[in-house]
Amino acid sequence: MSDTLKPGQIAPRSGQYEIVGPRGGNAGGAERTSVQGERLPPTPKPDQKYRLVDPSNNGAGKKR
Repeated sequence: MSDTLKPGQIAPRSGQYEIVGPRGGNAGGAERTSVQGERLPPTPKPDQKYRLVDPSNNGAGKKR
């Protein structure tokens, strides 16, 4: 499950992050919006993590 992130880690990309359970399954369809460079919020239950499911396409982070 290397594609998951723990609460409090820095979001590598802006977008929608799905909350996943300890075994990697969907935790009821809950999602959180997070901004690149900011910490992911706490999860509702212990041992849950985040998985990026819908990255933002706003051009943030691109060099001009």
